Amino acid sequence: MTKPKISRLALLSALSALTLAAPINAQSVLGSGVPASTVPNSAERPIAFAEQAPADAGLIILMQSAELPDISALSPAERSAVEAAIASADFKGKTGSTLELRGIGGHPLIMLAGASKPDDQGPDWKSAAGKAVQKLKTEDTELTLVGPPDAAGMAEAALGLDLGQYRFDRYQTDVETAPASQKVTLSGPQASAAQTLWNSRHKHLADSVKLTRDLQSEPANTLYPQSFVDRVSAAFKGVPNVRIEILDEAAMRKMNMGAIVGVGQGSPRGSRMMVVRYTGGSGAPLALAGKGITFDTGGISIKPNKGMWAMKADMSGAAAVMGATLSLAKSRAPVNIVAVAALAENMPGANAQRPGDVVRTYGGKTIEILSTDAEGRLVLADAVQYVADRYKPFALVDIATLTGSVGRAVGDQYAGLFAREDAIADRLMKAAKDSGEHLWRLPLHPAYAKAIRSDIADVKNSGVTDAPGASAGAHFIGYFVDESMPWAHLDIAGVDWNNSAKPLTPKGASGFGVRLLDQLARDWTAE
Repeated sequence: MTKPKISRLALLSALSALTLAAPINAQSVLGSGVPASTVPNSAERPIAFAEQAPADAGLIILMQSAELPDISALSPAERSAVEAAIASADFKGKTGSTLELRGIGGHPLIMLAGASKPDDQGPDWKSAAGKAVQKLKTEDTELTLVGPPDAAGMAEAALGLDLGQYRFDRYQTDVETAPASQKVTLSGPQASAAQTLWNSRHKHLADSVKLTRDLQSEPANTLYPQSFVDRVSAAFKGVPNVRIEILDEAAMRKMNMGAIVGVGQGSPRGSRMMVVRYTGGSGAPLALAGKGITFDTGGISIKPNKGMWAMKADMSGAAAVMGATLSLAKSRAPVNIVAVAALAENMPGANAQRPGDVVRTYGGKTIEILSTDAEGRLVLADAVQYVADRYKPFALVDIATLTGSVGRAVGDQYAGLFAREDAIADRLMKAAKDSGEHLWRLPLHPAYAKAIRSDIADVKNSGVTDAPGASAGAHFIGYFVDESMPWAHLDIAGVDWNNSAKPLTPKGASGFGVRLLDQLARDWTAE
């Protein structure tokens, strides 16, 4: 039988058609498309208040000294046994100290937790309660907390409990002993007043800190600019007096926001600018701007692999401003706030910006890119100009995991504070003291401003040799804030993540900035 003849042209046409045809299993989603988890974090201990302590619950006693407080939760015989244990252990009730006792009366356990601060600074009920609940993380019983003598102290202890018991465990599937979830009751004669304080402010503050920690902790394959927007929008749903504005890349391009769009142009996940305004008072708002790099590879100026995983928390500033605003809004604080999250993913894609590029910002100023790994200041450059121009705030505070140098300067106990004016710095230092989130003021010397000037653009984002890194970063952001605007910059790169547990912040995401900015906003309103 004669074989059919196939022309060379027909064969080439057939091969071309096969080559151009779309593969049957073409990738059509970003990432794997398989969720890493479909469950929330494990249930925490619910918090309640009561005048009388349950008789069969584990007992936490907060102490200001070696002397037991006057509480009804112990029988005379139990009190004598506990006093003997205190004397034997030489327990002084100092903050951070605990003493766990068992086999006394009908209580499954009795834990003493010290609340006494040095130099007669008053009791630290928050830290004492947070330390105790962390120690009892897997104690499979209800708990009762006693000791604070008034409603304010009880509400502070409840805040410490809730912050201290935080966990992020939604991706753990093989845990042998799950954290306990039985109720903890704060007991005392002022229980009703303490419950009111808790419901009106402290609970909202705790929930907002925990939301911020959740955002920091999520891996970058689940938290990216749009999913950040979705998560935060859901948290604000139904909260009165709140308006949300979302700018996508198309909107930002129309407004010449070349800095934030440039940072994200190497990623298939588009950049976003999220603006949340809460109107609870009168006058101009206080503006809060947060760096929101949902993952930072360094871009073309790529980082080394060691420690890069931690760059999932490079959006901690954005999370903090949203958390603080949520706390203020849900507690109906009499303040006006506008918070902006500058969100981008910094990836080394084919379309990524390069060292040597020049970008134009919202206000028309230009930036020479010497390092694509100095990206946080770029997204903030557009954010601070936009919020100042659009919302006319009376003052502006930005917060960012901006530089590694701030951690080398002040360690992991303080965030760096930069301000042009002493009055603004003093306000922030007071808020830091009152909230327990500590700041250390660093120099914003005029001589350092010269170091950020560019030879071909207005400023350069890196390559600074004549100024400390944290100060140069602050000067860069300050360049985009009009000198007539009261402004401060907070560099939180040393405090956003805990390598070990602290009384109010378990190991991992700290949620730093929420309590500080919440306090600042309550204290500082337009005059």
